[in-house]
Amino acid sequence: MRYSYLIFVLLIFGCQPKHDVPVSIELNKNWQFKKAGDTIWNSATVPGNIFSDLLENKQIKDPFIGDNEKDVQWVSEADWEYKTTFLVSKKILQKKHIELNFEGLDTYASVFLNDSLILKTNNAFRSFEVDIKENLKAENELRILFENTSKYEEIEKEKLGYELPEGNRIFTRKAQFQYGWDWGPKLNTSGIWRPIKLVAWNDFRIKNKRIKTIELNDSISKLVAGIEYAFNMEKDITQAVYVNDSLVREKQFNPSNYNSGIPFQIKNPKLWWPHNLGEPYLYDIKVVVKDDKKILDSVSTKYGIRDIELVTEKDSVGENFYFKINNQPVYAKGANYIPQHSFQNQVTDAHYEKLLDDVVDVNMNMLRVWGGGIYENDIFYDLCDEKGILIWQDFMFACAMYPGDDAFLETVKQEAIDNVKRLRNHASIALWCGNNENSEGWHRWGWQAGRSDEEKEEIWNNYLKVFDSILPETVSKYTDTDYWESSPKYGRGNPKYKTEGDAHDWWIWHDAYPFEHLEDNVPRFMSEFGFQSFPSYETIKYINQNDSIEISSEGFKNHQKHIRGFQLIDEYMKRDFPVPDNGEDYVYMSQLLQAYGMRIGFEAQRRVRPYNMGTLYWQLNDCWPVISWSSIDFLGNWKAMHYKTKKAFADVLISSRVENDTLRTWIVNDLLEAKSGTLKSKLMDFDGKTIWETSKQVEASENKGTLVQEIDLNTIDFNKKEAVLISEFNNKTAYHYFTNHKNLSLKSSTLTIDVAKAEEGFNITLSSSTLEKDVFLFTNEKGHFSDNFFDILPNEVVTIHFKTDAETLENLQHKTFNSFVRETL
Repeated sequence: MRYSYLIFVLLIFGCQPKHDVPVSIELNKNWQFKKAGDTIWNSATVPGNIFSDLLENKQIKDPFIGDNEKDVQWVSEADWEYKTTFLVSKKILQKKHIELNFEGLDTYASVFLNDSLILKTNNAFRSFEVDIKENLKAENELRILFENTSKYEEIEKEKLGYELPEGNRIFTRKAQFQYGWDWGPKLNTSGIWRPIKLVAWNDFRIKNKRIKTIELNDSISKLVAGIEYAFNMEKDITQAVYVNDSLVREKQFNPSNYNSGIPFQIKNPKLWWPHNLGEPYLYDIKVVVKDDKKILDSVSTKYGIRDIELVTEKDSVGENFYFKINNQPVYAKGANYIPQHSFQNQVTDAHYEKLLDDVVDVNMNMLRVWGGGIYENDIFYDLCDEKGILIWQDFMFACAMYPGDDAFLETVKQEAIDNVKRLRNHASIALWCGNNENSEGWHRWGWQAGRSDEEKEEIWNNYLKVFDSILPETVSKYTDTDYWESSPKYGRGNPKYKTEGDAHDWWIWHDAYPFEHLEDNVPRFMSEFGFQSFPSYETIKYINQNDSIEISSEGFKNHQKHIRGFQLIDEYMKRDFPVPDNGEDYVYMSQLLQAYGMRIGFEAQRRVRPYNMGTLYWQLNDCWPVISWSSIDFLGNWKAMHYKTKKAFADVLISSRVENDTLRTWIVNDLLEAKSGTLKSKLMDFDGKTIWETSKQVEASENKGTLVQEIDLNTIDFNKKEAVLISEFNNKTAYHYFTNHKNLSLKSSTLTIDVAKAEEGFNITLSSSTLEKDVFLFTNEKGHFSDNFFDILPNEVVTIHFKTDAETLENLQHKTFNSFVRETL
């Protein structure tokens, strides 16, 4: 809930004429910027960043187009100034306390109010409060100088006497991906990236709140509502708690004494669940502080009552790793999430809403907020609470070793406190994790080579200071959420990566192992694995500023940030798919390739649950238009993988595999109750002729994968290149092919397509006399297909809805895999 506390006060206490609540004013008007040393000021947007402002003022080319990124590197190397003027009323000036609250300054900033230096910052992830009572006037100028990061990084680097992996970014506490990644550009921003607020108050102000569940069972939930506050009074006042607008408890306290919070109860509590297992119910909890009848301050939060535990227990093969929600083991299905834009101010509430809807739509119940990005905006977590999406939250450290001097450790500590306290009331947050791949990098990536024992000991001890002391102690002190030191627990070079903790399996892609590796190498919890593909035609056209699908231009090549990216896509494609000759077809095939390989992994991992209890792929989204591991491209278009993830992440999944000429079929059931019904299995050739069929009554146990059928294929006479297995169970259907795409003996055919206007778009009806593999529909009109990259069985009629605002759909086009197949002996 993102409403002003004043609105709440008026709604609940409209009959109370007296109040003395703090006044909060966001300073987001009249901002200007210039390069330090220049004389001309330009209009600026706050919150924002220097790149967005330069673009808006047409002083740089769009770095997302072609290879313009290379031409804007000077921006990060310069110093920049921002300023605004603002008026303050006599009424506010008379308040006893007046502060400026800076929610995010990126990064090395000197803040001047009326030419007086009031603050210096060095951490983009921290918030700062400054008392400005003595400096404030009726008419004011606020000026902020942002210095480029490299000058400070070089100073810190010189102090060390040795080099730390990976580059100078480690010295600066800001979004690490802005220094460049193998999916992202080098666009190191500076500026006012989160709001600046003037807050004025007299006697009492709530600074933070914590709702804590003390006891939970079916009949009652016991909670405590605690507040952190600033005060200027020494008398008893009243703290009241409201649940869904009903008063449940009042308590008097003296603010000069420690306030442990106010206990209250909710009878027969409605629990918060991940959306695939129940309702993500949220209570509206409000705390109001009054002096007699005068309201001093109030705070409101949406709160989900639930119990979340990370379970890591020794067993016969190693150590398990899974999340237990409300005492039920939950299989985590989802992806790794990165910032949605290189320039955070460009991400609107609508972008958050759409992306998280796309997460729910494909049956995901968890996102991992990756450690090289940002601690996300409040709306992200609000929507995850509301939509029932669990969050694995990394602290913002990734793929590096970090310094351990006192100043660095102190800013890390305060960063952790700020963000844990800000996010601790969110029902969606299931885990705080110290870092991404730092431990694996130290132990496996050659970072120790050539170092003395003394140097190695110092670097590792500094690692432990952050990830084994400061961060877990902060999490333990300020929240009840579990902490995990580093993801993964073991690198893939250690055989324990399959038997203990979470795993990042990059044998696929980085080490070019075949996709089949995933079937026989399943870890306890897969927190990262992935494969690249090209983005949509729309995104490629945007990069090139050209209507043709050109994938060999120098500008487009700049949007492949992995040094072997093009080579690996081609190498894998030659193994399992035909390799098209033109760009448009190659893009289509790359998306099929990605979806094919990733689905092998998804199903292999889900089949063996509860041995494996989670699969989070790399990656959900992009921060700019790029060839990457994402399943949704920068412009919001679903790739083939996202469509196929929807099927692979269904709560009840039918999955088959051939092992030693035996066809084995599992039903994977993530729900909290068993499912029974008839499993129908049919082998069909590509013309629709039934080769073999059978049916049997089966039961899919709750919370596990159940092997329900084994068939000796030697007893069935059929050509594996010309047949598909169709399995049906409780209105779920799955297709299984017996060879890779390249070897399928598909037939050419004519696809019949009819388009009819429908509510919110068009219905597209398709049919064919022979099997059509991986039908891809596309159009220049902006919209979304309800399904895509789908198979059509012989003589089957399939209807797809295209949601769009367009009035006509005259340019609908399609591709099918049938036209690319060539038989390979």
